[in-house]
Amino acid sequence: MKLLILSVVATTTMMATTLIDDAKTAGLKAIPGNTKAIEKLTSNPNNPTTATKVELGKMLYFEPRLSKSGLISCNTCHNLAIGGTDGMSAAIGHKWTSNPHGLSSPTVYNAVFYNQQFWDGRSPHLEEQAQGPIQAGPEMAAPKDFVTGVVNSMPEYVKMFQKAYGKNVQITFEKVADTIAVFERTLVTPSRYDNFLNGNKKALSATEQKGLKTFIDKGCTTCHNDIALGGTMQPFGVVAPYKHMNVGDFKGDANGLVRVPTLRNITETAPYFHNGQIATLPEAIKEMGRIQLGITLTDEETASIESFLKALDGKKPVIVYPMLPTSNPSTPKVDVVNP
Repeated sequence: MKLLILSVVATTTMMATTLIDDAKTAGLKAIPGNTKAIEKLTSNPNNPTTATKVELGKMLYFEPRLSKSGLISCNTCHNLAIGGTDGMSAAIGHKWTSNPHGLSSPTVYNAVFYNQQFWDGRSPHLEEQAQGPIQAGPEMAAPKDFVTGVVNSMPEYVKMFQKAYGKNVQITFEKVADTIAVFERTLVTPSRYDNFLNGNKKALSATEQKGLKTFIDKGCTTCHNDIALGGTMQPFGVVAPYKHMNVGDFKGDANGLVRVPTLRNITETAPYFHNGQIATLPEAIKEMGRIQLGITLTDEETASIESFLKALDGKKPVIVYPMLPTSNPSTPKVDVVNP
């Protein structure tokens, strides 16, 4: 009996080792298992991460006065308490405007691992991406000089910028966006899946391991790979058109490519797809099989893949809501009648 148990354990361990090798061969990569390695991987050499920058970036991320209405912050659409998104099929911004292209807000968690930012991939990194929503009319609708006026009007912000960048720092709009990006670079969520790829063969249950194998065997890793399990630009509707493509006018970039969303914390980021038209994970899995792989996934296969995807729910960094500086007479005023 003891020999039988040892044999089963050895077989299970061997199968897990083979699956880890298969996952890596398929292009899957783990978030490193130690903090220093993560920091090295996520830091931008042109915008180094420091504790002071992170704290200031967090304040600016939650700062609603960077918007023309004084109501909308980065966290409004990328709510860190609910998966880094807003749960809406289309983002809602300035004057309760729905995104004119019918686009949903992608999660900000693990966005540091994307090759391109935005659904059309138009920004190469978080620093540039952070500039867009602040200025966009349907989002925060704040001109550059409005933003710098708000920040420079508050001595506490000025002192923090000086501490972060040096006494002679010029607080520009770009510097504000860069600082927000430093904070966003810390929003990494390692999971049991990462522990498994990093060598802990017991980190995933047998059911979850079977789901990972199904995920690989069915070809899902063609688009959902690397650390983010997404984040690259890929053709959309390769075999068949997405059944809700008529909702909104988004058709991808100039080449018809769409930025692949991360699968990390996917249980928290419904509704799914760029226009948020699919409410449940099983339906999203089956639709991806149909339009990208040209296969009809059975209920059993779908459930198997779903079990693996649930193991991608990661441990989020602790975020303490910041207390923000007080406005003063020189702080740019919101137009109350027509914000």
